[in-house]
Amino acid sequence: MRTYVPKAADVQETWYVIDAAGKTLGRLAVRVATLLRGKHRPDFTPHLHLGDHVIVVNADKVVLTGKKMQQKEYYHHSGYFGGLKKIPFERMIATHPERVIRLAVRGMLPHNRLGRALLRKLKVYAGPEHPHTAQQPKPVEL
Repeated sequence: MRTYVPKAADVQETWYVIDAAGKTLGRLAVRVATLLRGKHRPDFTPHLHLGDHVIVVNADKVVLTGKKMQQKEYYHHSGYFGGLKKIPFERMIATHPERVIRLAVRGMLPHNRLGRALLRKLKVYAGPEHPHTAQQPKPVEL
């Protein structure tokens, strides 16, 4: 008996809309990463790009549990000595709420070219409006 491996032409991509208002950041990111990766499909294959498109709206209304709202920080380094930059979560959610969800999902995807291709299928918007109504996305409940 031969093992079935899906081809790229066989895959039909679906668009999903997730409302992040009042949702916990980590639990939301897990659901988004699962949809992007395609793990919810019966024909999931780890090395293929079988995932769907995901639209996240109301990114500015995502919540954290405990004291993480005051204690969580995002780090990046410029490459120079003393170039470590720290941005508190409160400032990041106020200025760039899309980045908060994108960074959380990025950490849950593979760290290779497949993960970068999957991340391109994620669209995050701070408010309730999005320009992808022509794709007829399906709403997802968490």
